[in-house]
Amino acid sequence: MNFLVVSPVLLPLLAAAITVILRYRQAPQYWIGLLAAVLILLNHCLMYAPLQQAPQLALSSQFGEWPLPYGIGFQIDVLSYIMLTISALMTLCCLLFMLSGLSTRPLNSLTLPLTFGLIAGVNGSFITQDFFNLYVWFEVILICAIGLLAIGRKISQLDAAFKYMVLNLFGTLLLLTSIALLYGATGNLNFQAVQAALAAISAPTKLMIITLFIVAVLIKVAAFPVFTWMPASYHTLPIPIMALFSALLTKVAVYTLLRTLSQVFTPSIEILHGVLAWIAICTMVVGVLGAAYHWDMRRILVFHSISQIGYILLAIALSGTDGNAAAIYYTFHHSIVKACLILIAGIIYLYAGSYDLRKIGGLYNIKPWLAILFAIPALSLVGIPPFSGFWAKVLLLRETIEQGRALWTAIALIVSVLTLYSMMKIWFEAFCKPHPLVCDSNSVWQPTVRQNLKPAVIAVSILCAVILFISLLPNLLYDFSARAALQLGGLL
Repeated sequence: MNFLVVSPVLLPLLAAAITVILRYRQAPQYWIGLLAAVLILLNHCLMYAPLQQAPQLALSSQFGEWPLPYGIGFQIDVLSYIMLTISALMTLCCLLFMLSGLSTRPLNSLTLPLTFGLIAGVNGSFITQDFFNLYVWFEVILICAIGLLAIGRKISQLDAAFKYMVLNLFGTLLLLTSIALLYGATGNLNFQAVQAALAAISAPTKLMIITLFIVAVLIKVAAFPVFTWMPASYHTLPIPIMALFSALLTKVAVYTLLRTLSQVFTPSIEILHGVLAWIAICTMVVGVLGAAYHWDMRRILVFHSISQIGYILLAIALSGTDGNAAAIYYTFHHSIVKACLILIAGIIYLYAGSYDLRKIGGLYNIKPWLAILFAIPALSLVGIPPFSGFWAKVLLLRETIEQGRALWTAIALIVSVLTLYSMMKIWFEAFCKPHPLVCDSNSVWQPTVRQNLKPAVIAVSILCAVILFISLLPNLLYDFSARAALQLGGLL
């Protein structure tokens, strides 16, 4: 067993076990959790050199006495490494943010154990090499996510947990059904073995199984028309956990689509890619319209998550090396940007006392640095050059144009304009207009803040620095994304 390959799952599970033991000692529990997050990130950094030297740029390991394709196998290739890096970075920033105590509700003693259990499930999904264990890790994610949603036991939290559970549990059942059918048709669960066996089954059977699998994953990714569970649940989470959910959970489903459609379910079925593209377009439009409609910052950002997922799904639907590279680049960009915006919304709430844009204002006069921190991810989300969102959309739109998809290109540009409207709404309402409590136009509103803001500001600053880095040096991330795409297509 290669410990380096197992460590993305083993370290979070170990952290979860230790934080459970320390659940009645809040300070040691938190510092052990933060130390674990640092170690997880350092471990992923140390993984880079061995990965570069590995054959075919992949580290692998298997368990027990059963050889592949029957044994349990883990593998870390370039795509897995990118996704693991996102996971480790977001875990550290969100736990660092927790140190400020900024949240819509208190953190429970089981928050950290469930969080690390969630990270173990996410990382396991990124490195597993067979369908059954992919299902198992989806189940781990589902259980921990429901626990984090319901942990406060208030009516709103239980309602959110129930809404999250219903559709996601239905998606899990569909996923398990499709995997059972796949095993019945091919006699295998290992990705490579299934890919080889699919050539021998009939086209209608193959289409049915793959369609069922894609539908199950689209529920997990919050695509149109099964997206309602996300805006109905995410806004009830503590801000750092909401940021973690937004950055990682839908990305597991995105990763699954990328991996299976490009590496397992090949050669691709053109009609499925066409349908997926139109689902992506509808997801983009519905998400951005929902964001334009709402005034609660959390709901605005959740609907923007749905809209941006549409862009990623469109890139996956375009397929090929360039389409996959655009999807991978966009996934990394969106994970960092959206989590950063959600954490900034938490800081705005601390100063303004509300998430409702109609009830806040005047922040630019008292905290101009917060306006600058907000502007960096907001401009990137819109796609203003030279920020990372601009390069992500250039990669996507270049591919739509090259494939002659003028309508898709036009809709993607219109959605970007509406995204700009939503970000401008937050900017003008939160930062530029006077606070509603200020009656005299010459007065300056001064909130009372007791929390230690430094950890929250550091966490947001780290994410802003990453955004600026990939904005000013986009070729570094693009080279990684292109290598991952080539590896998915068997060209590397």
